[in-house]
Amino acid sequence: MPSFQQHLDTLEAWRRFPGLERLEPLAGAPRVALSFDDGPDPDSTPAVLDALDEAGVTATFFVIGEQLERHWQIAREAQARGHELGLHGHGHPAHHVLSPAAARDEVARGVGAFEAALGRRPALFRPPYGRFSEASFAACGSLGLRPVYWSAWGMDWEEIGPDRIAELSCRDLADGMVLLLHDSARYASRRSALPTAQSIARIAVRARELGLAVGPITMP
Repeated sequence: MPSFQQHLDTLEAWRRFPGLERLEPLAGAPRVALSFDDGPDPDSTPAVLDALDEAGVTATFFVIGEQLERHWQIAREAQARGHELGLHGHGHPAHHVLSPAAARDEVARGVGAFEAALGRRPALFRPPYGRFSEASFAACGSLGLRPVYWSAWGMDWEEIGPDRIAELSCRDLADGMVLLLHDSARYASRRSALPTAQSIARIAVRARELGLAVGPITMP
C-alpha cells in the first residue's frame, strides 16, 4: 500500500499536472466509471471482459504499449465489445524519475503502439503510478491526450481476494467516481489479476443498488 507521504506527493503532483479525477456531472444521470490499467494480458483481461459482459456494463481500459505489441488481439476484442481504450504508456516506469527525453519517448512510443494495434490514436492517457513529469505532461498536450487520474481504487495490485477488492471499491461509491482497477498483474506484486475479474459482479450490483449507472469514462 502506498505510504502517507507517497499519497501526499501524488496529490501535489496532480495539482501541478491537472487531469480528470471525477466524471463531469450529467443532470439526472448519476454514474460511475470503471477503469482498468496494465493490460492487455492473456492471464486475466479475457476474464475481466467476460465478467463485464455478464454484469452488463462497459469500462475504460488504459493499455500498455509493450503489452499491445504482444497481445493486440485482446485489445481489439475489448474494443469490439464496446469498451473504451486509453493509453497507459509504452512500458510502466514512473515518469518523474526518468530523464525528460525518456519520459517524452514513453508517451510517444505508447501512442505509436496504440495506433499500430488499433488503427487510431488514443484520446486519454493515465500515467503509470498516477505521476507525470513536466516532460510527459507536455508530451500529452502536444499529442492531444487528455490526462486522467482516479477518485477511488480497489487496491487490487496487492495479493487480496475478490471480496476485499469489491469492499474497497464500493466503500466510496458516489456519482462521478472514477474507479481504478487492474486487468493485469504484470507490474504488481500479486500473481494474477483474476481476483479483480471475480469482484466485478459485486461492484456492479452495489452501484445499481445506489442508483448509479456503470460505464466508461467518456463514452455514452
